[in-house]
Amino acid sequence: MKPEVKSGIAAISLKGRDKGRVFVVLCELDADFVLVANGGLRPLSRPKKKRRKHLRAIGHELPSLAASSDLTTVTDHDIRMFLKPLQDPSHQNPA
Repeated sequence: MKPEVKSGIAAISLKGRDKGRVFVVLCELDADFVLVANGGLRPLSRPKKKRRKHLRAIGHELPSLAASSDLTTVTDHDIRMFLKPLQDPSHQNPA
C-alpha cells in the first residue's frame, strides 16, 4: 500500500520540469492540489502548487509540519535538512 500524499509528507515529483526532485507537502488546497516546497529552489515563501497525481509519497514525514498546520514553526533550513538524506545520489555533485 503506497503512502497518501498529505501535509508533512515527503514526495517525489513525477511530472514537470521539477521531475525527480523531492519536496515536502505543506498543505492541501483541495482534492486535486497541494502546496510543496523544498527549502531551496522552492522556499516556504514561494511554494509550488502541484497536482496530487504528479507526486509520489515516499513515506517519510516531517514531524513538526505533520503535527500542526502552523507553517511559522518550520524554516527552509529545517526542510532542507529533512530532505537531504532522501535526495537521489545521482543528483548530488561528486565530492
